[in-house]
Amino acid sequence: MISGLIRNKQKKNTYPFTINHHNMKLKRFLVRSLLLLLPLSLACCSGDKDKNKDEEDEKLPTVKIATVGEENVADIQILTATVEADKVNNISSNAPNRIKQILVDEGMMVSAGQRLVVLDDVNTTSYQLQVDNARANLRNVEVNYNRALELFKIGGGTKQQVDAMELQVVNAKNALASAERALKNVQENTVLTAPVSGVVTARNYDPGDMTGALPILTIGTVNPVKVVINVNESEFSRVKKGMHAGVTLESYGEEVFPGTVTMVAPTVDQASRTFGVEVTVPNPGGRILPGMFGRVELNLGTAQRPVVPDKAVEKQRGSGNNFVYIYKDGKVTYSMVELGRRLDDRYEVLSGVNPGEQVVVSEKSKLKNGASVELQK
Repeated sequence: MISGLIRNKQKKNTYPFTINHHNMKLKRFLVRSLLLLLPLSLACCSGDKDKNKDEEDEKLPTVKIATVGEENVADIQILTATVEADKVNNISSNAPNRIKQILVDEGMMVSAGQRLVVLDDVNTTSYQLQVDNARANLRNVEVNYNRALELFKIGGGTKQQVDAMELQVVNAKNALASAERALKNVQENTVLTAPVSGVVTARNYDPGDMTGALPILTIGTVNPVKVVINVNESEFSRVKKGMHAGVTLESYGEEVFPGTVTMVAPTVDQASRTFGVEVTVPNPGGRILPGMFGRVELNLGTAQRPVVPDKAVEKQRGSGNNFVYIYKDGKVTYSMVELGRRLDDRYEVLSGVNPGEQVVVSEKSKLKNGASVELQK
């Protein structure tokens, strides 16, 4: 035992105290033991958590599935199309000439007989002079013929002379008619007019240019218009003249313009394996213009198609592609699908699945290609 004194400075008193060595050793032993046991305890707790996590990871997604059916659905073909004028007229001069004025521009509507182009009339004077000379020559020949005829009647000439003068009269008349036609042609080509009502689809020159190989203007008739499409070779036998077609245009949203198939090309393009089809669309208001882009819907009858529930279809992020998960033997497989029309709560499928296959209709966000799953009971 060790004895000592503790002095209380405030109260000026002293108290005895005793320190036991065995108690001190025990306390040190307990502290050291706790420090050694603490990491083991933490490790055990961590092991329990990892075990629980592994158990959670081993739990498979539970999904519902549906069987891919097959239905007899309308075979609707939607094809891209371009609008063209029904008829095209090229406005040109019959001889090289300088352009003085162009009175219309591309895209403008014109009426039959409307003035379009004014050309230089410098040649008109020379052609008029030729007409005047031919007319004067005819008068002179006719005077000589009449004199020869009078002389022959009184015995002062011969029948041969009269016949020769008569031939000169005929030739002079023909020369005058030819000169007048040339003058009229030049005059007509001085001011060019529209032969039909339509829209100006092309303008190839400006005032001051000389006319050349290209037409000055091109006019297309727009009532009706032609909508041109290309149809796959496999559908050739099902597209007929007189079939109804619905036409939608980018410029007019979902508005449908009724049309009729009026021409089916008799041959197939060897490069694209398609054939051309023309759909004629009435256009009394002139709203549809050549060059517009649109789509044509053709009903080609009915066909057996696979159908899947709409809940089975997922849209791939960042693209316009669609896909489904096909279930087989406890696993799911990713499959891209090409969809047709929507049929209430189902989709027509053009490719990607077959009738009788099973597709996932729930919990698709938890799946990946090749994942194992459990079926919901």
